[in-house]
Amino acid sequence: MIISRCALFFVLPLLASAAADEFDVQNNYAKTEYRITMRDGVKLYTAVYIPRAYTGSLPILLTRTPYGTGPYGPENYPKRLGPLGFAQEKFIFALQDVRGRFMSEGEFVDVRPIKDLLAGPTDTDETTDTYDTIDWLVKNVPGNNGKVGMMGTSYNGYYTTCGLIRSHPALAAASPQAPMADLYRGDDAYHNGAFFLVANFSFYTGFNKQKNPVAKDDITPFDYGTNDSYKFYLAMGPLADSDRLYLLNHNPYWTDMYVHTTEDSYWRARHILPHLKGVTAAVLVVGGWYDAEDLSGTLMTYEAIRRQSPSTLCKLSMGPWPHGAWNFGKGDKLGDINFDADTADALRAEELEFFKRYLKDSIAAEQPQAFVFTTGTNQWRSLTQWPPPTVQQRLYLQTGGKLSLRPPAGQPAFDEYLSDPANPVPYLPNAPQDMVKEYMTADQRFLSNRKDVVSYLSDSLSEDVTMAGPISPDLFVSTSGTDSDFDVKLIDVYPGDAPANLAGYQQLVRGEPFRGKFRKSFAKPEPFLPGKIEEIRFSMPDVYHCFKKGHRIMVQVQSSWFPLTDRNPQTFGDIPNAKATDFVPANERIYHTSRNPSYVEVNVEPKVTPREPATSR
Repeated sequence: MIISRCALFFVLPLLASAAADEFDVQNNYAKTEYRITMRDGVKLYTAVYIPRAYTGSLPILLTRTPYGTGPYGPENYPKRLGPLGFAQEKFIFALQDVRGRFMSEGEFVDVRPIKDLLAGPTDTDETTDTYDTIDWLVKNVPGNNGKVGMMGTSYNGYYTTCGLIRSHPALAAASPQAPMADLYRGDDAYHNGAFFLVANFSFYTGFNKQKNPVAKDDITPFDYGTNDSYKFYLAMGPLADSDRLYLLNHNPYWTDMYVHTTEDSYWRARHILPHLKGVTAAVLVVGGWYDAEDLSGTLMTYEAIRRQSPSTLCKLSMGPWPHGAWNFGKGDKLGDINFDADTADALRAEELEFFKRYLKDSIAAEQPQAFVFTTGTNQWRSLTQWPPPTVQQRLYLQTGGKLSLRPPAGQPAFDEYLSDPANPVPYLPNAPQDMVKEYMTADQRFLSNRKDVVSYLSDSLSEDVTMAGPISPDLFVSTSGTDSDFDVKLIDVYPGDAPANLAGYQQLVRGEPFRGKFRKSFAKPEPFLPGKIEEIRFSMPDVYHCFKKGHRIMVQVQSSWFPLTDRNPQTFGDIPNAKATDFVPANERIYHTSRNPSYVEVNVEPKVTPREPATSR
């Protein structure tokens, strides 16, 4: 998805030119191009950069990518090697086009599955390609010290995670950053059964099959014919029409993405987390609290390694960033929200120390288990575990739009609204074609007059409330249709005396959709019985956010979030092939009674001593 599966072509951590530093790569590094033979004979293009005039031995930093390692040719150099500061520290950088992309041979498979067992000595997957690459590098690249590190963001982060499985002994450290982990369960493709439409469509109009080898991906930019994404996707109709009308059935990656609407064998084969057993390298998982693409994958990767490889050194760093932004930007703000410091500098220093420690035997101080940024108060925390110790609380939805820690009581009560697929709730006002990363902190007041969005608001807080960990809605609902989405948002409401641009601001803290037909199983959807009360329970990715004294907590519920997610026709069936007549209005009810108490479960951190400001560690 654009900005997804890797900050598309322009946010590659090793190749980004935005905000390029003044370090002269060509004068300081010598480039050599290789074609490394894999065990099945396929050759993978790999560019290696070795510091000039360096007499010692150095570790290798490897990044594998489907987005191209250009500029190609021995005399052509990128503007940057690694995140800011890495090239000056001096590593041997190795950049590789993965199988079937750009200058590498073979067939590319989108999110190529990891095999439980290899069929023989020439059988391959991403783990073997990584192993064979590392084996060749340490045996053939001059001046290396026998230690290899891997790093990469998004799709490149996925390939870094692949390198941890059945890894080469020389792999000493790896940093999967915003890695995809489970595309169906919350990463780029589906969130709780709802398809992330705008991100996927904009990505796959520029990511297609290639005829290798090729140094340049000559894809004509897609012409939307309008700058209004809401209008464009509403006119698109059912997803199957997108192939016929726009992509001309030429992109199998896009087709695979939208036709597999359930958690079927296609998605299960691409679920990498169960393979993260016996990890031997030191691991630093990096992500952003406002990553609209792979926040879920980041947290799940960290948790899976900690749980399945308990003896592995695995640490977590999380900051207030959108997808991959820590690699090249300041990280000082997102949209209207300021973080009071150049937060990305702290992360880059953290990851540089990590690689120096495990690849160069640096004697730097041991890093914390979790180095995480608290949004709301804009402070870094060094924690011994993630999530930190918390107390569970339930925010109950109440009559009259109130939000309370007390369960509802009294007569049966519900809120009702009409959800119309012909007039879906927008995720942003006037959104352009690509997914807007700022939606993760956007002001929700633009929805105040929508009758198909219900809001529940707490009293003004008498003290700071810091939530750490997952946000878990538990709703009792009914619909007059046979299928409906129920999207839940947690919002920080600023007081009227906040700074002028934030007075009354309704900042989105976390929000996720849920496609109702998957309330019992993501593999076997079931229709609603119109009018029957059903329970929907799910969890959103972790937050670490402080609702400050004087602020209020809001929960919103709606049944569309367009075109962030595709429209639910509200008629049970195969949504990509739904007919126009299947898209019908439905009356949605959210119940809040003593028998059916809808709530959002949160994890609140006990009050702690004052913390250091964001400008220091």
